[in-house]
Amino acid sequence: CPTIIRRAEWGGKTPTCKKLSTPVENVIIHHTETPPCNSRATCSNQAKNIQNYHMKTRGWCDIAYNFLIGEDGAAVYEGRGWTIQGGHAKEVYNPISIGISFIGTFTRRTPNTAALNAAKQLIACGVARNVIKSNYVLKGHRNVMSTSCPGDRLYNVIKGWPRFKA
Repeated sequence: CPTIIRRAEWGGKTPTCKKLSTPVENVIIHHTETPPCNSRATCSNQAKNIQNYHMKTRGWCDIAYNFLIGEDGAAVYEGRGWTIQGGHAKEVYNPISIGISFIGTFTRRTPNTAALNAAKQLIACGVARNVIKSNYVLKGHRNVMSTSCPGDRLYNVIKGWPRFKA
Protein backbone atom coordinates (compact mmCIF):
# COMPACT_ATOMS: atom_id res chain seq x y z
CA CYS A 1 0.00 0.00 0.00
CA PRO A 2 1.18 3.56 -0.52
CA THR A 3 2.01 5.78 2.45
CA ILE A 4 -1.30 7.04 3.82
CA ILE A 5 -1.17 10.30 5.78
CA ARG A 6 -3.84 9.86 8.45
CA ARG A 7 -6.40 12.58 9.17
CA ALA A 8 -4.76 13.38 12.50
CA GLU A 9 -1.44 13.92 10.72
CA TRP A 10 -2.84 16.51 8.27
CA GLY A 11 -5.10 18.14 10.84
CA GLY A 12 -8.44 16.73 9.71
CA LYS A 13 -11.56 16.89 11.83
CA THR A 14 -13.32 13.70 12.95
CA PRO A 15 -16.05 12.52 10.55
CA THR A 16 -19.67 12.01 11.61
CA CYS A 17 -20.83 10.20 8.48
CA LYS A 18 -22.40 6.84 7.60
CA LYS A 19 -20.35 3.67 7.54
CA LEU A 20 -19.46 2.17 4.15
CA SER A 21 -20.45 -1.41 3.39
CA THR A 22 -17.45 -3.11 1.80
CA PRO A 23 -16.18 -4.42 -0.49
CA VAL A 24 -17.35 -1.78 -2.96
CA GLU A 25 -17.72 -2.36 -6.68
CA ASN A 26 -16.64 1.06 -8.00
CA VAL A 27 -13.70 3.44 -7.79
CA ILE A 28 -14.45 7.00 -8.87
CA ILE A 29 -11.67 9.43 -9.80
CA HIS A 30 -12.01 13.19 -9.15
CA HIS A 31 -9.96 16.36 -9.08
CA THR A 32 -10.47 19.04 -6.45
CA GLU A 33 -10.37 22.03 -8.84
CA THR A 34 -8.10 23.84 -6.39
CA PRO A 35 -4.48 24.92 -6.64
CA PRO A 36 -2.12 21.92 -6.73
CA CYS A 37 0.23 20.97 -3.92
CA ASN A 38 3.75 19.60 -4.04
CA SER A 39 4.87 19.24 -0.41
CA ARG A 40 3.43 17.55 2.65
CA ALA A 41 2.80 20.98 4.23
CA THR A 42 0.94 22.41 1.20
CA CYS A 43 -1.01 19.18 0.60
CA SER A 44 -2.02 19.00 4.27
CA ASN A 45 -3.14 22.62 4.09
CA GLN A 46 -5.14 21.93 0.92
CA ALA A 47 -6.81 18.92 2.55
CA LYS A 48 -7.82 21.10 5.53
CA ASN A 49 -9.13 23.84 3.23
CA ILE A 50 -11.19 21.35 1.22
CA GLN A 51 -12.56 19.76 4.39
CA ASN A 52 -13.49 23.17 5.81
CA TYR A 53 -15.24 24.13 2.57
CA HIS A 54 -17.17 20.85 2.43
CA MET A 55 -18.19 20.98 6.10
CA LYS A 56 -18.73 24.71 6.71
CA THR A 57 -19.91 25.97 3.33
CA ARG A 58 -21.59 22.87 1.94
CA GLY A 59 -22.83 21.59 5.31
CA TRP A 60 -21.58 18.05 4.72
CA CYS A 61 -20.56 15.65 7.50
CA ASP A 62 -16.92 15.60 6.30
CA ILE A 63 -14.62 16.06 3.32
CA ALA A 64 -16.37 14.34 0.38
CA TYR A 65 -13.57 12.03 -0.75
CA ASN A 66 -12.29 8.81 0.77
CA PHE A 67 -8.72 9.72 -0.23
CA LEU A 68 -6.82 12.66 -1.74
CA ILE A 69 -3.58 12.57 -3.69
CA GLY A 70 -1.22 15.52 -4.08
CA GLU A 71 1.89 15.85 -6.19
CA ASP A 72 4.26 15.66 -3.23
CA GLY A 73 5.54 12.16 -3.95
CA ALA A 74 3.74 8.91 -3.36
CA ALA A 75 1.72 9.93 -0.29
CA VAL A 76 -2.05 9.57 -0.10
CA TYR A 77 -4.12 11.72 2.28
CA GLU A 78 -6.88 9.98 4.18
CA GLY A 79 -10.26 11.62 3.73
CA ARG A 80 -13.17 9.49 4.88
CA GLY A 81 -10.91 6.44 4.53
CA TRP A 82 -11.85 2.85 3.77
CA THR A 83 -14.82 2.53 6.15
CA ILE A 84 -16.87 5.75 5.83
CA GLN A 85 -19.26 6.36 2.94
CA GLY A 86 -18.08 9.16 0.67
CA GLY A 87 -20.06 12.19 -0.41
CA HIS A 88 -18.43 12.55 -3.80
CA ALA A 89 -20.81 11.10 -6.41
CA LYS A 90 -24.47 11.51 -5.45
CA GLU A 91 -26.46 8.98 -3.47
CA VAL A 92 -26.48 6.34 -6.22
CA TYR A 93 -22.70 5.85 -6.19
CA ASN A 94 -21.63 7.01 -2.72
CA PRO A 95 -22.68 3.75 -0.98
CA ILE A 96 -21.00 1.54 -3.60
CA SER A 97 -17.71 3.32 -4.31
CA ILE A 98 -14.43 4.69 -3.05
CA GLY A 99 -13.77 8.27 -4.20
CA ILE A 100 -10.17 9.25 -4.92
CA SER A 101 -9.49 12.90 -5.70
CA PHE A 102 -6.30 14.39 -7.09
CA ILE A 103 -5.52 17.74 -5.48
CA GLY A 104 -5.43 20.34 -8.25
CA THR A 105 -7.12 21.12 -11.55
CA PHE A 106 -6.35 18.67 -14.33
CA THR A 107 -8.13 20.10 -17.34
CA ARG A 108 -5.00 21.27 -19.17
CA ARG A 109 -2.31 19.17 -17.47
CA THR A 110 -1.98 15.72 -15.96
CA PRO A 111 -0.90 14.92 -12.40
CA ASN A 112 2.72 13.91 -12.04
CA THR A 113 3.79 10.28 -12.36
CA ALA A 114 4.21 9.81 -8.60
CA ALA A 115 0.61 10.92 -7.99
CA LEU A 116 -0.75 8.66 -10.73
CA ASN A 117 1.24 5.71 -9.38
CA ALA A 118 0.01 6.43 -5.83
CA ALA A 119 -3.59 6.18 -7.08
CA LYS A 120 -2.92 2.85 -8.78
CA GLN A 121 -1.20 1.54 -5.62
CA LEU A 122 -4.11 2.73 -3.46
CA ILE A 123 -6.63 0.89 -5.64
CA ALA A 124 -4.49 -2.28 -5.52
CA CYS A 125 -4.24 -1.87 -1.74
CA GLY A 126 -8.04 -1.63 -1.46
CA VAL A 127 -8.42 -4.81 -3.49
CA ALA A 128 -5.80 -6.60 -1.36
CA ARG A 129 -7.61 -5.50 1.83
CA ASN A 130 -10.94 -6.69 0.38
CA VAL A 131 -12.40 -3.19 0.65
CA ILE A 132 -12.65 -2.91 -3.15
CA LYS A 133 -13.94 -5.89 -5.16
CA SER A 134 -11.34 -7.52 -7.41
CA ASN A 135 -13.69 -7.02 -10.37
CA TYR A 136 -14.31 -3.32 -9.54
CA VAL A 137 -15.18 -0.78 -12.21
CA LEU A 138 -13.11 2.42 -12.51
CA LYS A 139 -14.95 5.57 -13.56
CA GLY A 140 -14.33 9.27 -13.81
CA HIS A 141 -16.71 11.53 -11.88
CA ARG A 142 -18.14 12.67 -15.24
CA ASN A 143 -19.29 9.11 -15.90
CA VAL A 144 -21.72 9.21 -12.96
CA MET A 145 -22.75 12.89 -12.88
CA SER A 146 -23.02 15.84 -15.22
CA THR A 147 -19.62 17.44 -14.59
CA SER A 148 -16.27 17.99 -16.29
CA CYS A 149 -14.49 16.36 -13.32
CA PRO A 150 -11.80 14.94 -13.18
CA GLY A 151 -10.63 17.32 -15.91
CA ASP A 152 -9.96 16.40 -19.54
CA ARG A 153 -6.26 15.56 -19.15
CA LEU A 154 -6.69 13.34 -16.09
CA TYR A 155 -9.76 11.71 -17.61
CA ASN A 156 -7.78 10.81 -20.74
CA VAL A 157 -5.16 9.13 -18.52
CA ILE A 158 -7.60 7.04 -16.46
CA LYS A 159 -9.40 5.86 -19.60
CA GLY A 160 -6.27 3.78 -20.24
CA TRP A 161 -6.19 2.21 -16.74
CA PRO A 162 -7.34 -1.35 -16.10
CA ARG A 163 -11.02 -1.84 -15.31
CA PHE A 164 -12.05 1.61 -16.68
CA LYS A 165 -15.60 1.73 -18.00
CA ALA A 166 -17.40 4.92 -19.06
